[in-house]
Amino acid sequence: DEEKPEGVENEAVEQVAFADRLLLNKIDLVSEADLFRIESRLKGINAFAPIMRTEKAQVSVDSVLNIKAFDLKKTLDMDPEFLNTDGEHEHDNSVSSI
Repeated sequence: DEEKPEGVENEAVEQVAFADRLLLNKIDLVSEADLFRIESRLKGINAFAPIMRTEKAQVSVDSVLNIKAFDLKKTLDMDPEFLNTDGEHEHDNSVSSI
């Protein structure tokens, strides 16, 4: 795991931790042993989100959209400061999109 400077969020870990569903794509390109290792790591970060294996991003839209899975109580249990907008929050500027 990449070490982030003090106060900088690890966006990838936070996204997995707060996810309602995890899509593990391109499973046809790795071994079953690698899939097991990756799934174990994901479950260690978020034991509640189901992991859906996909190839070529083939997934039922019904399984990811309009699932009404957000639960504020569960989120606050994981992160009591979730609603606190006064605290310091910094993002890693090396993470960007095109």
